[in-house]
Amino acid sequence: MLDLIQVSNNTTPCSAFLPAEKTPSLPSTPRARRPRIRTAKPASRELFLLTSMAALSAKAIQNAFLAQDGPRTRHNTRYTCDFCALNTRSMHSVQGCRLSLADTSAKWLNTTSTAWISFGKQANISCNATQGASDVLSIDKVDFLKLQNGSDIRGVAIAGVEGEPLNLTELVAEAIAAAFAAWLLNKKEADGLRRLRISVGHDSRISAHKLQNAVTHGITAVGHDVLQFGLASTPAMFNSTLTEDAIHHCPADGGIMITASHLPYNRNGFKFFTSDGGLNKTDIKDILERASRIYEESAHCGKQEQTGVVTHVDYMSIYASDLVQAVRKSAGNKEKPLEGLHIVVDAGNGAGGFFVDKVLKPLGAVTDGSQFLEPDGLFPNHIPNPEDKAAMEAITQAVLNNKADLGIIFDTDVDRSAAVDSSGRELNRNRLIALMSAIVLEEHPGTTVVTDSVTSDGLTVFIEKKLGGKHHRFKRGYKNVIDEAIRLNSIGEESHLAMETSGHGALKENHWLDDGAYMMVKLLNKLAGARTLNPNIGSKVLTDLVEGLEEAAVTVEIRLKIDQNHADLKGGPFRDYGESILKHLESVISKDPNLRKAPKNHEGVRRSSLLS
Repeated sequence: MLDLIQVSNNTTPCSAFLPAEKTPSLPSTPRARRPRIRTAKPASRELFLLTSMAALSAKAIQNAFLAQDGPRTRHNTRYTCDFCALNTRSMHSVQGCRLSLADTSAKWLNTTSTAWISFGKQANISCNATQGASDVLSIDKVDFLKLQNGSDIRGVAIAGVEGEPLNLTELVAEAIAAAFAAWLLNKKEADGLRRLRISVGHDSRISAHKLQNAVTHGITAVGHDVLQFGLASTPAMFNSTLTEDAIHHCPADGGIMITASHLPYNRNGFKFFTSDGGLNKTDIKDILERASRIYEESAHCGKQEQTGVVTHVDYMSIYASDLVQAVRKSAGNKEKPLEGLHIVVDAGNGAGGFFVDKVLKPLGAVTDGSQFLEPDGLFPNHIPNPEDKAAMEAITQAVLNNKADLGIIFDTDVDRSAAVDSSGRELNRNRLIALMSAIVLEEHPGTTVVTDSVTSDGLTVFIEKKLGGKHHRFKRGYKNVIDEAIRLNSIGEESHLAMETSGHGALKENHWLDDGAYMMVKLLNKLAGARTLNPNIGSKVLTDLVEGLEEAAVTVEIRLKIDQNHADLKGGPFRDYGESILKHLESVISKDPNLRKAPKNHEGVRRSSLLS
């Protein structure tokens, strides 16, 4: 049976498949900076502050001295500072200017620019801008909006690949980080006196450290604090905005994950989080527009001292501990509910290696044969991608070679995952969605399962006929799927699971976070619970849950590259050309009696064969 063909017009060209724009690369100036706080002489009670949000590294110097009426106290390396914003556009050519604020509370005047301080009813700020013609930098133009990839930011962070010019430099990263801080302050509806705390983590990419330093500088330069997590997973970054742990300075007001998922080693990017979840496309566009203005203004400003504080936090241990407790709880609080089970993990040299030592071993599992746990941003063994054929072959072979009960594989930043049972059967794509649907529908009978548009008709039959649930097929894009599940709940249609065939899976019980590690914990919960009744049971309990899933004989995904300079486009936009292709396909389907167009479809053209 030919199951379906799904064709869609992705109107946001992905840089992995479309020709790269000829964006000039920016000079990358090595900088070894540490955030610092400087105080003036105690007798003068002056607090030294550098003011411009736009004044990132390697530009002319702007200093502001705030005279305050009362003494300030400092404890260790942390102190309380109140910030608001001031427009730097009026300050570019200022020499020795005096600014006066006569109000008890500072207010936002421009959310894209400067930070300054107010302590009392009357505060005077002196701005000493030593700026001349030689101080103004000539920076290359960057089209920030081209860095948007749906609800993420992605770009080229490592030079040297032909046809892929550098466009995610340290200066660009600093501007984006400063813009996120400004956006977040607006999101919190603060009056400018709020000092934010933003967590920053990264995956194993070779550009991770330089971008982490740049992001940290962009945030601390505008007076906000950074929690550096180092090597981390994307789900952990969101979790850090929810965790109540004063010792580790959590919750964070927002989080930034430096990652480009499974893209090649020269790429990198950012994902952003608040306690409400990941940002949407509109938010990303807003941040990039702010960043563009900050970046342009930075040519007129000087190197800025950092006034925020950086704290290093081992957050992955906190996050992993929560996963361990979830499995123990499902097994009646048994200390080692996975004792005797042999589970191998393939982290693909990404950020998922923690799952072995911090999750599986404390639960009693045998993990011999786990592979590619060491972070290596060149990804020498295979692409860390649960959809990739070579990656799935690698974990399957590891399971068979080690006679393991279960295999688990993660993508680079651990927001996606897949599994392999003891027989070597892959549990990914439609099978993984079927498995998670079976688990969730046991807990929430009749609930709606939201998936992306390319899931199979067989999955629909499985969810609705065998499991008694409802299958709601929506658009591709993990954020689209998650947002649709949230929307359904808001209008009274219960949904507890949103999944993409790519391996992104989010549950209502887990704050709608697409978390590859948590999804595997749901499988471990099922195993642990079953083993309390039968200690000899293995992954067959999982395989049995997808029994009866009707699958296509062949499943192939083909991504076509569209040359935007091709004559067929006639100089028109990408979207128009894509729409013309979809209309042509609709016409072909309508004329073929053996084909039918899906009556309900939210994306592209979906057709099924009437022949069986």
